[in-house]
Amino acid sequence: MAAQSGTLFLLQIGDGASPENFTTVGGLKTTEFKLNNKILVSNNLESGQWQRAISGGIQSLSIDASGIFTNSAAEENLRENAFNAGINDYRLTFGNGDTLLGSFAVNSFKKSGEYGDAEIYSITLQSAGNITYTRG
Repeated sequence: MAAQSGTLFLLQIGDGASPENFTTVGGLKTTEFKLNNKILVSNNLESGQWQRAISGGIQSLSIDASGIFTNSAAEENLRENAFNAGINDYRLTFGNGDTLLGSFAVNSFKKSGEYGDAEIYSITLQSAGNITYTRG
């Protein structure tokens, strides 16, 4: 299996239209996601010393991304969602064509700049509903 280029791992923000159009968030250099599966424990006196879990549990997905601020329309929408505590649809597209799609809230938004260097930003998105994974 061939390695996939990180430049094809894209974070895109939806415009809320129907059908929804997605725009790539510009300037990103690093994008990562983390799927969390919280196990629901159902221990009782009959469990003995072994933990028992309920099938399913609670799932959440977080996305961390950072890069150079380019003042694109997608970055403006992201910033607006951060300041308004808004929830928006986002899509992660992988190099092999797989996608993750769902509603996310901006959990954190950070911008910084150093003298003689580009202004950078970082974001953390937290899932706010069901996530759909589609194979490419």
